[in-house]
Amino acid sequence: MISVLVVDDSVVVRRLIVDALGGAENIEVVGTASNGQLAQAKIDQLKPDVITMDIEMPQMDGITAVRELRKRHKHIPVIMFSTLSASGATATLEALSAGATDYVTKPSNVGSVSESIAAVRGELVPKIYALAGKRRPGTAPAGPATRPGPAGPATAARPMARPGTAPPRAGLPPSGPGRPGAAPPGAAPARPVKRTGPGGRIDILAIGSSTGGPDALTKVLQGLPADFPVPIVVTQHMPPVFTKMFAERLDRSTPLRVVEATDGMELTPGWAYIAPGDNHLVFHRRGTATLTQLSGAPPENSCRPAVDVMFRSVAALYGASAYATVLTGMGHDGRGGAKVLRDAGAEVLAQDEATSVVWGMPGAVVGAGLADEVLPLDRISAHLVSRIKSGRSAAVAR
Repeated sequence: MISVLVVDDSVVVRRLIVDALGGAENIEVVGTASNGQLAQAKIDQLKPDVITMDIEMPQMDGITAVRELRKRHKHIPVIMFSTLSASGATATLEALSAGATDYVTKPSNVGSVSESIAAVRGELVPKIYALAGKRRPGTAPAGPATRPGPAGPATAARPMARPGTAPPRAGLPPSGPGRPGAAPPGAAPARPVKRTGPGGRIDILAIGSSTGGPDALTKVLQGLPADFPVPIVVTQHMPPVFTKMFAERLDRSTPLRVVEATDGMELTPGWAYIAPGDNHLVFHRRGTATLTQLSGAPPENSCRPAVDVMFRSVAALYGASAYATVLTGMGHDGRGGAKVLRDAGAEVLAQDEATSVVWGMPGAVVGAGLADEVLPLDRISAHLVSRIKSGRSAAVAR
């Protein structure tokens, strides 16, 4: 059974969350608190598996509560409960930076209490299942998906758990195709053929992420230099308003220029373009320039923006000169696009299980045999700089 502590100063919202979680299998609300200060004592008393946390509360707000919590409990997942507004987005990103794990948005423009409960249940329950699974001990981290070289097959050990899943815990629904964070059907580990010769020239870096992505993306982009030689395109699962605030935050905190993409932007080296909430990010050519294009096509993998959509567009224009990176996230968005990129000759890197908040998206890529590299978060930036600069230098030399 997954135990949840609900922290919110509003009696109405606390009741809404309790009712939303009440019908979920193997989830139990073990307590509530009306502010962050009361929550600290209840955390030590109740030892919850997951905490939901409001942001604006009296005595101790949610951001301060998260900072205090992380001094004593490094790994309890905290899901912030945020409003879908500029101020809510700013506060949520601050909470994520302080150590919160993920967030959900409060229902807006909902016609009834039952619809509000259903909306909260649909967004919150999958995250609780996925994040509680991450805390379960006993999962062996996967090593890099080394490809067989000319001398023989790769010797990298397979992970103990099926990619995208964690070992079952008593009372917890097992991971599987219907569970968030699980790798899709048919994602048994594979060992693709090792590429021969030096890596070719790279002209674009495409990154996809979801749960845990804001922190992971920040760390990756902070490790790239201002003169990074190629443009970077990013799809992070986020709603409207949040993506704009996130791009502005990244622009202030990384060496790169970071913007929320709009129609018709020309891709420029050293710039990162974030897909806006509720729009897929795709690309087209005008002469020698590559321009951004926003698409309102239907969601894929229940997501808009979707990583698969962006990856396919990158593959169509750049082929083997693209480099893709799949960071932490629930579900399997990015696996299909990674297959298209690999078929076009591009390379794919996946974040490893040990450093992922949820090893769903990168685990699905690794499980399908589509990852050229599987690296911990703190090694990804250096690898990208080395691989992309060396490939471009080799291309010039030839």
